Amino acid sequence: MVRGVSFSLDAGDRLAIVGPNGAGKTTLLRCLYRGVSPLEGRVEVDGQDIWRLSARQVARRVAVVLQEMPGDFPFTVRDVVMMGRVPWREGLAGWSDEDRAEAEHALDHLDLLPLATRQFSTLSGGEKQRVLVARALAQKPEILILDEPTNHLDIRHQLEILDLLGALNLTIITTLHDINLAAEFATHIALMQGGRMNEFGPPEAVLTEQALSGTFGVLAARQQAEGARSHRFSFSLALT
Repeated sequence: MVRGVSFSLDAGDRLAIVGPNGAGKTTLLRCLYRGVSPLEGRVEVDGQDIWRLSARQVARRVAVVLQEMPGDFPFTVRDVVMMGRVPWREGLAGWSDEDRAEAEHALDHLDLLPLATRQFSTLSGGEKQRVLVARALAQKPEILILDEPTNHLDIRHQLEILDLLGALNLTIITTLHDINLAAEFATHIALMQGGRMNEFGPPEAVLTEQALSGTFGVLAARQQAEGARSHRFSFSLALT
Protein backbone atom coordinates (compact mmCIF):
# COMPACT_ATOMS: atom_id res chain seq x y z
CA MET A 1 0.00 0.00 0.00
CA VAL A 2 1.30 3.43 -0.96
CA ARG A 3 -0.21 6.51 0.67
CA GLY A 4 0.17 10.27 0.54
CA VAL A 5 2.46 10.41 -2.50
CA SER A 6 2.45 13.59 -4.58
CA PHE A 7 5.10 14.85 -6.99
CA SER A 8 5.58 16.23 -10.49
CA LEU A 9 8.36 16.05 -13.06
CA ASP A 10 9.28 18.17 -16.05
CA ALA A 11 10.19 16.76 -19.44
CA GLY A 12 13.71 15.33 -19.37
CA ASP A 13 13.88 14.86 -15.59
CA ARG A 14 15.28 11.61 -14.22
CA LEU A 15 13.69 10.32 -11.00
CA ALA A 16 15.24 7.53 -8.92
CA ILE A 17 12.94 5.97 -6.34
CA VAL A 18 14.94 4.53 -3.45
CA GLY A 19 14.09 2.92 -0.13
CA PRO A 20 14.31 -0.35 1.80
CA ASN A 21 12.57 -3.54 0.72
CA GLY A 22 8.82 -3.27 1.24
CA ALA A 23 8.87 0.54 1.05
CA GLY A 24 6.37 0.58 -1.83
CA LYS A 25 8.74 1.41 -4.69
CA THR A 26 7.43 -1.16 -7.16
CA THR A 27 3.82 -0.50 -6.14
CA LEU A 28 4.32 3.18 -6.91
CA LEU A 29 5.77 2.31 -10.31
CA ARG A 30 2.78 0.09 -11.07
CA CYS A 31 0.46 3.02 -10.37
CA LEU A 32 2.49 5.21 -12.71
CA TYR A 33 2.30 2.87 -15.71
CA ARG A 34 -1.30 1.73 -15.16
CA GLY A 35 -0.34 -1.63 -13.74
CA VAL A 36 -2.66 -1.01 -10.82
CA SER A 37 -5.37 1.60 -10.36
CA PRO A 38 -4.99 3.96 -7.37
CA LEU A 39 -7.85 3.87 -4.88
CA GLU A 40 -7.56 7.63 -4.51
CA GLY A 41 -5.81 10.36 -6.43
CA ARG A 42 -4.71 10.54 -10.04
CA VAL A 43 -1.70 9.95 -12.25
CA GLU A 44 -1.48 12.56 -15.01
CA VAL A 45 0.63 12.91 -18.13
CA ASP A 46 0.49 16.41 -19.60
CA GLY A 47 -2.55 17.11 -17.44
CA GLN A 48 -4.47 14.02 -18.61
CA ASP A 49 -5.51 11.26 -16.21
CA ILE A 50 -3.95 8.06 -17.59
CA TRP A 51 -7.03 6.07 -16.56
CA ARG A 52 -9.15 8.22 -18.88
CA LEU A 53 -6.89 7.32 -21.81
CA SER A 54 -6.97 4.08 -23.77
CA ALA A 55 -4.24 1.50 -23.23
CA ARG A 56 -2.90 2.34 -26.68
CA GLN A 57 -2.79 6.07 -25.92
CA VAL A 58 -0.85 5.39 -22.72
CA ALA A 59 1.55 3.00 -24.50
CA ARG A 60 2.34 5.71 -27.03
CA ARG A 61 3.45 7.99 -24.19
CA VAL A 62 4.81 5.64 -21.54
CA ALA A 63 7.16 2.68 -22.06
CA VAL A 64 8.01 0.21 -19.30
CA VAL A 65 10.99 -2.07 -18.66
CA LEU A 66 10.29 -4.48 -15.80
CA GLN A 67 12.50 -6.78 -13.73
CA GLU A 68 10.75 -9.91 -14.97
CA MET A 69 12.90 -10.90 -17.92
CA PRO A 70 11.71 -13.85 -20.04
CA GLY A 71 14.66 -16.19 -20.31
CA ASP A 72 13.47 -18.40 -23.16
CA PHE A 73 11.83 -15.85 -25.46
CA PRO A 74 11.68 -17.72 -28.83
CA PHE A 75 12.41 -14.55 -30.81
CA THR A 76 15.38 -12.79 -32.30
CA VAL A 77 16.65 -9.50 -30.94
CA ARG A 78 15.11 -7.67 -33.90
CA ASP A 79 11.74 -9.39 -33.26
CA VAL A 80 11.75 -8.28 -29.62
CA VAL A 81 12.54 -4.67 -30.52
CA MET A 82 9.82 -4.66 -33.20
CA MET A 83 7.30 -5.47 -30.46
CA GLY A 84 7.77 -1.92 -29.26
CA ARG A 85 5.91 -0.77 -32.36
CA VAL A 86 2.68 -2.59 -31.43
CA PRO A 87 0.99 0.55 -29.98
CA TRP A 88 1.45 2.25 -33.37
CA ARG A 89 0.23 -0.68 -35.45
CA GLU A 90 -3.18 -0.27 -37.05
CA GLY A 91 -5.41 -3.33 -36.68
CA LEU A 92 -4.04 -6.48 -38.31
CA ALA A 93 -1.85 -4.60 -40.75
CA GLY A 94 1.75 -5.69 -41.08
CA TRP A 95 4.71 -3.63 -40.00
CA SER A 96 5.00 -0.34 -41.84
CA ASP A 97 8.19 1.16 -43.22
CA GLU A 98 8.11 3.60 -40.31
CA ASP A 99 7.85 0.71 -37.83
CA ARG A 100 10.89 -0.98 -39.33
CA ALA A 101 12.83 2.27 -39.43
CA GLU A 102 12.11 3.05 -35.76
CA ALA A 103 13.12 -0.47 -34.72
CA GLU A 104 16.36 -0.25 -36.69
CA HIS A 105 17.06 3.16 -35.18
CA ALA A 106 16.57 1.75 -31.67
CA LEU A 107 18.86 -1.19 -32.45
CA ASP A 108 21.51 1.16 -33.80
CA HIS A 109 21.17 3.59 -30.89
CA LEU A 110 21.93 0.82 -28.40
CA ASP A 111 24.67 -0.78 -30.53
CA LEU A 112 22.56 -3.90 -31.03
CA LEU A 113 22.71 -4.24 -34.82
CA PRO A 114 25.48 -6.90 -34.59
CA LEU A 115 23.12 -8.94 -32.36
CA ALA A 116 19.92 -8.33 -34.35
CA THR A 117 19.62 -11.90 -35.65
CA ARG A 118 20.66 -13.58 -32.39
CA GLN A 119 18.07 -15.42 -30.32
CA PHE A 120 17.11 -13.32 -27.29
CA SER A 121 17.49 -16.38 -25.03
CA THR A 122 21.21 -16.68 -25.88
CA LEU A 123 22.14 -13.19 -24.68
CA SER A 124 23.86 -12.18 -21.46
CA GLY A 125 21.94 -10.31 -18.76
CA GLY A 126 23.40 -6.97 -19.81
CA GLU A 127 22.61 -7.61 -23.47
CA LYS A 128 19.03 -8.60 -22.66
CA GLN A 129 18.57 -5.41 -20.67
CA ARG A 130 19.77 -3.33 -23.61
CA VAL A 131 17.34 -5.15 -25.92
CA LEU A 132 14.41 -4.42 -23.61
CA VAL A 133 15.41 -0.76 -23.44
CA ALA A 134 15.62 -0.73 -27.25
CA ARG A 135 12.12 -2.19 -27.42
CA ALA A 136 10.92 0.61 -25.16
CA LEU A 137 12.67 3.22 -27.33
CA ALA A 138 10.96 1.82 -30.43
CA GLN A 139 7.66 2.82 -28.82
CA LYS A 140 8.72 6.48 -29.16
CA PRO A 141 7.54 7.28 -25.62
CA GLU A 142 7.75 10.54 -23.74
CA ILE A 143 8.32 8.73 -20.43
CA LEU A 144 10.40 5.62 -19.72
CA ILE A 145 9.70 3.67 -16.51
CA LEU A 146 12.13 1.01 -15.30
CA ASP A 147 12.02 -1.34 -12.31
CA GLU A 148 15.55 -2.00 -11.05
CA PRO A 149 17.30 -1.82 -14.45
CA THR A 150 20.66 -2.63 -12.83
CA ASN A 151 19.43 -5.73 -11.00
CA HIS A 152 21.57 -8.86 -11.61
CA LEU A 153 24.09 -6.86 -13.67
CA ASP A 154 27.79 -6.65 -12.87
CA ILE A 155 29.35 -3.27 -12.08
CA ARG A 156 30.41 -2.52 -15.65
CA HIS A 157 26.98 -3.30 -17.09
CA GLN A 158 25.28 -1.29 -14.33
CA LEU A 159 27.31 1.76 -15.27
CA GLU A 160 26.78 1.18 -18.99
CA ILE A 161 22.99 0.89 -18.76
CA LEU A 162 22.66 4.03 -16.61
CA ASP A 163 25.03 5.97 -18.87
CA LEU A 164 22.91 4.89 -21.82
CA LEU A 165 19.67 5.91 -20.09
CA GLY A 166 21.13 9.25 -19.06
CA ALA A 167 21.90 10.07 -22.69
CA LEU A 168 18.28 9.59 -23.79
CA ASN A 169 16.11 12.64 -24.32
CA LEU A 170 13.30 11.20 -22.19
CA THR A 171 11.68 11.63 -18.80
CA ILE A 172 12.88 8.61 -16.82
CA ILE A 173 11.43 7.11 -13.64
CA THR A 174 13.27 4.17 -12.14
CA THR A 175 13.72 2.27 -8.91
CA LEU A 176 17.30 1.71 -7.76
CA HIS A 177 18.82 -0.08 -4.77
CA ASP A 178 22.28 1.44 -5.05
CA ILE A 179 22.26 4.89 -3.44
CA ASN A 180 25.51 5.92 -5.10
CA LEU A 181 24.21 5.02 -8.56
CA ALA A 182 20.99 6.90 -7.82
CA ALA A 183 22.89 10.01 -6.70
CA GLU A 184 25.02 9.93 -9.86
CA PHE A 185 22.16 9.28 -12.29
CA ALA A 186 19.09 11.14 -11.10
CA THR A 187 18.01 14.77 -11.22
CA HIS A 188 15.42 13.96 -8.53
CA ILE A 189 15.25 11.40 -5.72
CA ALA A 190 12.13 10.01 -4.05
CA LEU A 191 13.04 8.48 -0.68
CA MET A 192 10.36 5.99 0.40
CA GLN A 193 9.68 4.13 3.63
CA GLY A 194 6.63 2.19 4.77
CA GLY A 195 4.54 3.10 1.75
CA ARG A 196 5.16 6.83 2.09
CA MET A 197 7.47 9.26 0.36
CA ASN A 198 9.64 10.76 3.10
CA GLU A 199 11.60 13.09 0.83
CA PHE A 200 11.48 14.32 -2.76
CA GLY A 201 13.90 16.65 -4.48
CA PRO A 202 17.40 16.92 -5.97
CA PRO A 203 19.91 14.31 -4.75
CA GLU A 204 22.03 16.79 -2.80
CA ALA A 205 18.97 17.86 -0.78
CA VAL A 206 17.35 14.45 -0.25
CA LEU A 207 20.32 12.13 0.24
CA THR A 208 21.56 13.38 3.59
CA GLU A 209 23.25 11.26 6.22
CA GLN A 210 20.33 11.82 8.60
CA ALA A 211 17.65 10.90 6.05
CA LEU A 212 19.44 7.76 4.86
CA SER A 213 20.28 6.61 8.37
CA GLY A 214 16.67 7.02 9.48
CA THR A 215 15.18 5.37 6.41
CA PHE A 216 17.48 2.34 6.19
CA GLY A 217 18.34 1.87 9.88
CA VAL A 218 22.09 2.14 9.29
CA LEU A 219 24.88 4.65 9.83
CA ALA A 220 25.32 6.62 6.61
CA ALA A 221 28.44 8.67 5.88
CA ARG A 222 28.73 11.03 2.92
CA GLN A 223 31.97 11.99 1.21
CA GLN A 224 32.71 14.13 -1.83
CA ALA A 225 34.94 12.01 -4.03
CA GLU A 226 37.46 13.92 -6.14
CA GLY A 227 36.25 14.26 -9.71
CA ALA A 228 32.83 12.75 -8.97
CA ARG A 229 29.64 14.48 -10.07
CA SER A 230 27.91 13.67 -6.78
CA HIS A 231 28.62 12.71 -3.19
CA ARG A 232 29.50 9.11 -2.37
CA PHE A 233 28.01 7.22 0.55
CA SER A 234 29.26 4.44 2.77
CA PHE A 235 27.10 2.50 5.20
CA SER A 236 27.63 0.50 8.37
CA LEU A 237 25.39 -1.15 10.91
CA ALA A 238 24.37 1.02 13.82
CA LEU A 239 25.71 -0.18 17.16
CA THR A 240 22.99 -0.97 19.69
